[in-house]
Parts: sequence; C-alpha cells; structure tokens
Amino acid sequence: MNGDIFALVDCNNFYASCERVFDPGLENRPVIVLSNNDGCVVARSDEAKKLGIGMGVAAFEIAGLAKKNKVAVFSSNYSLYADMSGRVMESLSKFAPRIEIYSIDEAFLDLGGFDRSLTDLGRDIRRTVRRWTGIPVSVGIARTKTLAKVANSIAKRSVKAGGVLDLIDSPHLDRALFATPVEKIWGVGLKTATKLKGMGIKTALDLQNADAGRIRSGFGIAIARTVHELRGTCCYPLEQNPPAGKSTAVTRTFGRPVKSAGQLKEAAASYASRAAEKLRQQGLAANCMTVFASTSRFVTKRYFNSDTVEFDVATNDTIELTARACGCVERIYRPGYEFKRCGVVMAGLVPEQQVQYNLFDTADRAKSRRLMAAIDSIRSKTNCPLRCAAAGTGQSWQVTFRNRSRRYTTNWRELPEAAAGKTLIIEKPANLLRSRNRLV
Repeated sequence: MNGDIFALVDCNNFYASCERVFDPGLENRPVIVLSNNDGCVVARSDEAKKLGIGMGVAAFEIAGLAKKNKVAVFSSNYSLYADMSGRVMESLSKFAPRIEIYSIDEAFLDLGGFDRSLTDLGRDIRRTVRRWTGIPVSVGIARTKTLAKVANSIAKRSVKAGGVLDLIDSPHLDRALFATPVEKIWGVGLKTATKLKGMGIKTALDLQNADAGRIRSGFGIAIARTVHELRGTCCYPLEQNPPAGKSTAVTRTFGRPVKSAGQLKEAAASYASRAAEKLRQQGLAANCMTVFASTSRFVTKRYFNSDTVEFDVATNDTIELTARACGCVERIYRPGYEFKRCGVVMAGLVPEQQVQYNLFDTADRAKSRRLMAAIDSIRSKTNCPLRCAAAGTGQSWQVTFRNRSRRYTTNWRELPEAAAGKTLIIEKPANLLRSRNRLV
C-alpha cells in the first residue's frame, strides 16, 4: 500500500504479563504489580481490573479485597521487565525495516509498502510475539500515529477485533473516533480535554471536525497537529533515532526514613552512579547536576532542599559525579529531619563526542573513559554489584521489594527451575541468555 502506514504494537498489561510468562499458574488469576516500596498499584491484569482495582490505588486500601479474591501481588521487577521488553522489540523488528520504540511496552512500525492484508499481518505479529516471548500484544493500524493509537485502544477492548484493528480506509473510522473520548486521544491532557469539552468537543470525531485554525489559536500547534492527524494527515513521522532528552533523573523513595548525613550521601552517590550509567548508555554527558532531598509530605516537620552544581567540562564519569553529589548533600542536609526521598537530575545534556573541553582542565579524560568502559563491561557481563565505596555496602535505606519475583533472564542465581517428580532440573546457564527470538 502507498502512503504512510503505522502500526502501534502495545503489550497488554505488560508488567503483569511478564510475571505470567514464568508462572503458568497465574493464567486467569487476578495479578497486580506494585510501585517502589510496594506502595501503589502500577499494573493490573484484566481479571484484577474486573474486581474494581484501580490504577494508582494504595496497596493497603485493597489488601482485604486482594486476599479475599486470591489476587497475586508482586513488587516491581524492573530487570525482568526491561529484558522482556528488549525481547519483544527485537521480535517486532523482524516484521518491519523501520521501528520506533516509543516506551517500554509500545512501538510504532512502518508498514508502508506491504502488499499483503494488514489485518493478517497484525495477527501474524500477535502470534509471533506471543510464541517467541510469551507476551500478548494488541495491534492498531492507521495512516497516522494518532489514529493508530485510537485503533490500538479499540483492538484491546473489542472481542470482534481480536486484538487487531486496521483503520486504513475503514468504513468504521467515524464510529471508532466517536467511541474515543477526547481525553483519551494521544497528546491531549486532562486540562486541554476539559477546555475542549467546554467548547462542545467531547470525542475524537468532534475534534476531527473542529476548525483547525480555531484550535491552533486556542491550544497551540500541538493540538492543531492532532486535528490533522485525526483527518489522516501525518504530522509525526517515525523516529528511529529520537532526539536526546534535555535531562535525565534518578529518584527514589527510601524503604525507611533516613536521618543521618552519611546515609543520605550513600543514597545520592548511588543515584548519581546510576544516572552516570544511563548517560553513558545513551552516549551523553551532563553540564550540570541537581541533587534534592525531602521529607514525607505527610509529616508535621517537613523539609525540602536542593543544590545544583555546574561542571567545567560536561561529564558522565561515575567517580566525578558521585563525589559532587556527596558535596551537594553536605550543603542541603539538615539534622533533625527524617528524609523520605532523594534524587539526582542531570541537565544540559550533550553528545559525549561533542563535549567542549576547558583549557585549564587537569583531569585525565581519556583515562576516565577507559575506566568507565571497563566498569560497564564488567557489570554487563557478570551482574557484579560493582559500585563506588561512597554508595555504601549495607544500604539499609534501599527501596523495598517484598514480593518481587525472580529475575529469571538477567541473574545467574535466579534461573528458572522445574521439578520433575523428585528430581530438580535447573536450566543450564548457557540457555539463559540465548537468542531473544525465543523464551529461555
């Protein structure tokens, strides 16, 4: 087919689906996944949704309901989810030469030029991803990304669609747009939706038929583009290499309150180290860093403070960043407070190959790069808990994951096990990280 054609492939209830891959006993059973420190619900299986468990609800509020209905409750297992995401994305890359990974569980595929039935292709994608990874997906196909989002949303809910909906030249396009509330349109926030409803624009069909000039003057170019996207005019092409973000952050809520400056330094150093790894993975360096710390919002004695440092030369060196992060903590720490949260924000990001050096810089940058490369190599190959001493060893403040499942695909000590009679069979390590085209 000619022209722009996008397929949005979205993993269904991704975190919950990842848990089910390695535990078949969870099939047809309600499953929920909790946020850091097991605080709130961040993922739900369809069965859990039917029980009325809402997204973002506090875990303690549904404890009784979960126990009564035998809900399987898991802590977030980010290592597992990230690896399973990589397997899904690699599987999708077999179907299209151009793919944009939009999030951990979503990707846009360029289907322009295919001469076969796109619905059949979508079903083939669903079957293959499920067979190779165990993860169920839904596929929405349309002329623009915004319409593909609409198609995908309906494909998830519609029994008739069976997980695949093609809106290319579809006679049901207007019906699909009418069934989509304006607040559910990709790129339309709640405040914008409220204002649109005040103008009588309540559905995607209403927005499609709205005056584009009036929408632009009242809401700006982004929503005006959404109008054109709903009309089938592509305003957002596929981005295989999205532009680098302006900042990156690592923030956490502590497993228990932190009172001492030493523990707060450990946390800041640990987060700065993780942020440095993220920068190197993306080939970036930071020109400045902000460290913040705060108490809980629900205590009487509240406190928040932050400190920002600028670097003479943009950097992604773990040792340099952790040292500066500890210095920030010395300036923002106040005794007598129970800190509940800390974070590190890297800003002024530039490609590491375009770093502007300083004439008076005395650091051995070449040596630093070799050292960081060696550290990254060791960590990636061995899962070694290698870290700066400033990050501490005990880390009693760490986020708690009381109900976390095994990291089946990324940790040698947590390989899948299967019992056959009285004999325990353990998967060989050689099979753990083999081709991602099939499950281990």
